[in-house]
Order: sequence, then structure tokens, then C-alpha cells
Amino acid sequence: MSTPALLIALAIGVPLALLLAAAVSPRLRARMPPWLPIAPLPALFAAMAGGDGAVLAVGNARFALRFGLDAPGAMLLGAAALLWIGSGAVAAWQARTGRRGGAFVVCWLMALTGCVGVFLAADVVGFYFLLAVSSVGGTGLVLQGEGREAARAAATYLGVALVAEAVLLPGLILLALLAPDSLRITDGMAALKALGARDAHPLRDAIVVLLAAGLAMKAGVVPSHFWMPLAYGAAPFAAAAVMSGAIVKAAVLALIRFLPLGTPLPQIGMPLAALGLAGAFYGVAVGIAQTRCGHILAYSSVSQMGLLAAILGMGLASGDGATGLAAAFYATHHLLVKGALFLAVGVVAHTGARHLRWTLLPVAIVALGLGGLPLTGGALAKHAAKDLLGGGLVGTMATLSSVASTVLMVHFLWRLRGETAADPDARAPLVLTAAWLAMAAASLAAPWALYLAIPRGAMPSALTAAALAGALWPVLLGVVVAAALYLFARRLPRIPPGDIAIALAGAKGRALVDALGAGCGGVDLFARRWTVAALAFVLVTLVLAAALVPSG
Repeated sequence: MSTPALLIALAIGVPLALLLAAAVSPRLRARMPPWLPIAPLPALFAAMAGGDGAVLAVGNARFALRFGLDAPGAMLLGAAALLWIGSGAVAAWQARTGRRGGAFVVCWLMALTGCVGVFLAADVVGFYFLLAVSSVGGTGLVLQGEGREAARAAATYLGVALVAEAVLLPGLILLALLAPDSLRITDGMAALKALGARDAHPLRDAIVVLLAAGLAMKAGVVPSHFWMPLAYGAAPFAAAAVMSGAIVKAAVLALIRFLPLGTPLPQIGMPLAALGLAGAFYGVAVGIAQTRCGHILAYSSVSQMGLLAAILGMGLASGDGATGLAAAFYATHHLLVKGALFLAVGVVAHTGARHLRWTLLPVAIVALGLGGLPLTGGALAKHAAKDLLGGGLVGTMATLSSVASTVLMVHFLWRLRGETAADPDARAPLVLTAAWLAMAAASLAAPWALYLAIPRGAMPSALTAAALAGALWPVLLGVVVAAALYLFARRLPRIPPGDIAIALAGAKGRALVDALGAGCGGVDLFARRWTVAALAFVLVTLVLAAALVPSG
């Protein structure tokens, strides 16, 4: 086995082994928290090795699961591993100090296993199975929050995940049927592109629409975004960091892999771009009406996922083969920034007002990077996507979205000042401060390291005077607009987190969601009887192992 293949095996095998150990042994489960920041290390090493085109096959001639890495996957997996490591250190602290330590550890490891697995999956069966594992783990993380809010958010998150996977499944089946001798994603996509680019093909378009719709729901693209503010607001802040950063980006990477980006499909790409741009502004408009920092960051993610959908849509419409790399670069920056900002919320919550100044300054730099502050990773990401979005109406709207993102981040910074610890002399624990500073540094440095490593000519230069000026004025305008809005702050409407879901549900709908939430809580209580959890997980593992054992 080659070194890249070995690293890929360890990347998925280490968190899976820890998950199995935590599920079957109460003694090992109690000792597991210190391993949470260690479990993602093999994934980081695999991403740094780049995969080198290696594919790991686990199974036999009848059936095998395959794992591998391409350039976008290595980029996003490396950033996700950094976030899982930093947040894992915080999660270990939360698991030791919380009343649900065992459940938190198991849910964390399940979400990590599914997330890393989705990044590495090279066949449709493994991808779909690990996507479901990630969804179940994410639901469990949301349930680790407190009260009815967490149960309601978990029910909504799981419901959207199940609908998305139901939409995605027929698309994956049809894609697999195009290449009956192989379940590899690359083979299915090659067969899909072979159906032709110029003429409309009903089967091709149906497959692309199903895949795009299911994955867009998983990524939180409007109008299926409403689970984000509910889930991120209810989950512990370390869990919200990895959910908003890493788990959602697994769906973005899947969009990059499952959209035929080298084939011009304007009949699908342009509607996707229009929907994405609408979501970019909608997320900001509703986010300004929020008062809690977790909800503001969630609506920021709604906005940024909309812009990513616009990038992918424009690339699909034009058939630009460079779209995948540019979208992955943009998503990598957002992954690191959003993880750092959610960890910052936790740090501020444990910091007194007298010690807040030196915390807010780096938070402000990272936050304004989402608007494209010059010399930050956000400026690089937006510049990398500029050619794809063009200079017409779409390009203008994308520039205005930078202004809108800045407005929302200024609103976030203002609200963050009010979420400090009650004790004015309080200081955040060292593990929290170190983790968030490390993620803040990574959000600033990693995009530059990746940008400079990309072959010259693959992306436009970001250090010209015109590029720097073009990045600066939207941020300045956004700060001015935010200041003007605060003159009318008391007149701004207050929209509940979940917006359209709450508005459309009404009293009966809320009762239904509460009932589903109570059901999720009951399932959680039942599953936390570890004999049940261990038996269920071991049985699933044994079934998969039986299918993968080489035949004699």
C-alpha cells in the first residue's frame, strides 16, 4: 500500500475505530475526550500528501468501497481537519465539564467519521452511506444543546437531511446506471458528460437537477436554509463551529464533484446562480434582524452558501472547467472563518468586559474578511471567483453582496460586545483562547498558502492596485451602511430564527415540530442506553464487513 493510500485509510479508519470503541465500552468512552483533537490528524496528513491520485479500495471483486482525493477535496479536507482539531480541543473540554459527556463524545465521533468519509468517498455507495452517518451525528450534536429549542432544532435538521437524501438517492441511482460496470463517481460523471453538452437530454438534466437539489438542501441554500439558524443556535458552540464550517462544506464538495462543470448547461446553471444570489442577500437581510450572535453567524452562512451556489451555477452555465477549484478555494476560506468566529463566540462568553478589547480586534479582522477586506483570505477568495461571475449584472450583484456581508459582520461585532461573561474580570480558559486564536491565524494564513501554491495563471493576481482598491471600497461602504442602520436599529423588525419555516408552520406546524423534537429527545434518551447504541452500531459494522470480506 502506498503512503497516500495508507494515510487515506487512517483518515477514515482512526475516527471510525474510536467511534466503535466509544460505543461498546463505557470505560473507553470515559477516557475518549482527549482523543477528540487527535482523531482528525490523519485526515490532515492525507490532505497535505494530496492523495497523488491514489485510490483506496476496501472490499472484494463483488463489492468494494473506494476512497480517494482530488485537488478540491484535498484543499477542503485539510481545512476541515484543522477545524476538527481546534474544535476538538474545545469539545474535549466541554465533554469533561458537561453533564452529557458520553453522548457528546459519541455524536462528535460519528459526525467526524461521516464528514471525513464524505470528503474521501470515491464511489456513490460509500458517499451516500457516509453522508447519512454525518447527518445522524450532526443531529446528535444539536441535541446536546439545552431544552426544547435543541430538540426542535434537531428535529428540523434531521427532517431536512432526510428529505435531501431522499431527493439525492434517485439521482445517484440514475448516475450509477449510466456506468453499470462501475460505482465510481468519476466514471458516472464521465458517462453523464458523454450524453452531450449542446442538445437537451432529459435523463442528463433530470440527474443533474436531482443531485443539485439534494446537495443544495444539505448546503443550506435558500429556500431550504431554515435549519441552519435553528441548529447552529441550539448546538454547543464547538459543535456549531464544525457544523457550519466542515459538515456543510462536505455538501459543497459533493456539488463540485457531482455537477458536470466542464459541460455548458445554462438551463440549469443560470437558475442555480439566480437562486444563489437571492439567498446571498436574503441571508443578510434576515441576519440583520437577529440579536444572538449564533443566529447572525448562521444567516451569514446562508448568505455565503448562496454566493457559492452562484459561483457553481455560473460555472455550470458557461462550462468553465476551472469552477471547481475556485469554488473549493472560496469554500475553504469560509470554512476556516466561520469555525473561528463560532469559537470566538465561546471565548467572549467566558471573557469579562474588562478583557474584551484584545479579543475583539482579531475577531473584527477575521469577520471583515468575509466582506473581502484587502490582504485577507476573503479578498483572495472573492478575487478568485471574479472571472467566473463576470462583469455584468451577476458580477455587480456579487460585489454588492460583499457590501452586504460587511454590514452583517459589523452587526455581529456589535452584538458580540453584549455576550460577555457576567464577571467583568473573567478570563476564558486557555484551551478556548488557544483554539480560537489558532483557527483565526489559519483563516488568515491558509488561504495565502493555498493561493501561492496554485500554478501561476490558474487564478488572477490579487495584489495589483486595482484588485486591492476593488476589495477595499465594498468593505468601507458596508461599514458606512452599518453605521447608518444603527440610527434606525430600534425600528428594525425582529424575525425569529428559522424565518420562513416558522412563518409557514403557524401554531399547528410548531406543535408538529415540537412533537418531532420530543420524539428526537426520546430517541436520544433510548440511544444513550449504551447497550442499544453499541448493539446497533456493531451490527451495521458487521454487515458492512461481511460484504467487504474478500471472497475465496
